[in-house]
Amino acid sequence: MTAPAPDQIPFDWDAFRASLSSFVVQFEWLFQILGIIIGAIVLRIALHFVIRRVVNRVVSGVKKRQNVDDTQSITASPLAAVRVVQRTRTLGSVLNNVVSVVIVIVALLLIVTAINTDIIGSFALITAALGAGLGFGAQNIVKDVLNGLFMVAEDQLGVGDVVDLGEAIGIVENVGIRVTQVRDIDGTLWFVRNGEILRVGNKSQGWARVIIDLPAPYHSDVEAVQATLLATANEMANSPQWRRKIIEKPEIWGLESISAEALVIRLVMKTRTADQWDVARELRFRLKKALDDTGVNLPALNRVVFDGQRETSQPVGDGALHGTAPVKTVPKDRSAT
Repeated sequence: MTAPAPDQIPFDWDAFRASLSSFVVQFEWLFQILGIIIGAIVLRIALHFVIRRVVNRVVSGVKKRQNVDDTQSITASPLAAVRVVQRTRTLGSVLNNVVSVVIVIVALLLIVTAINTDIIGSFALITAALGAGLGFGAQNIVKDVLNGLFMVAEDQLGVGDVVDLGEAIGIVENVGIRVTQVRDIDGTLWFVRNGEILRVGNKSQGWARVIIDLPAPYHSDVEAVQATLLATANEMANSPQWRRKIIEKPEIWGLESISAEALVIRLVMKTRTADQWDVARELRFRLKKALDDTGVNLPALNRVVFDGQRETSQPVGDGALHGTAPVKTVPKDRSAT
């Protein structure tokens, strides 16, 4: 056997392991922080994946039971199915936000502890003072979070609902843990703090109602006009295009108001949520054609004011007209021609 050459010095594995152990011990806190950050990221991705998977399974199950391919088609399905989809997506959005916030808070606490295990105890008084200050300052944040959780748990609103929150009226696009996003008819996206929502008018739960208040000439045959209105509405309700959007048969509720110039007749129709506006537009068009065919001309009123559910009175020549629909019309003055 030949002896090793003088220039071939064997690698000292013991020294390498000792130096590596010393490096790990010296920067142990850094490795702990990296492990906490990586673990938090992986946990967040995994939990979001699980939540998204559960939401998709619930939505897919509803679509399969209703035999439709997309969620837009579910609007023609039973109302309970639509509500399940909307509420599931809302809960999924809120849970994703809650998971992210909790993971970030826990990760920050673990990182602080890894840097110095005694740091929390050393700054106990400072932490208490900061906590008291933040407690007063964060009252609105806590209020927003709690109110948002209660709104979702009580099914007050959901993603896709048409809601009236006071200042913001539109479609709910996202329900966060602190802020609800509502897009109005003009396309403006409103960010509404959950704690500032004092009332919720949800137009997407249960059913909706189309209300048509039609002024007819005072000397017209009321029964004949009502029969024409009802026949036209029933014809529309039985048509294949609108049958799925109309829940119950149309009804004539009778005379809403009487004046020297007009008789206001009310026609109502119960529809599915979010379809009342399309149904109302089509119904007005059909009623106009039907009245033209029967020779009934609407009265030339100087002023008609229908203000929601409140009865108002405005002078109209020698008399006054009362109404209950959100309509304001000022026809052309014929005396000027």
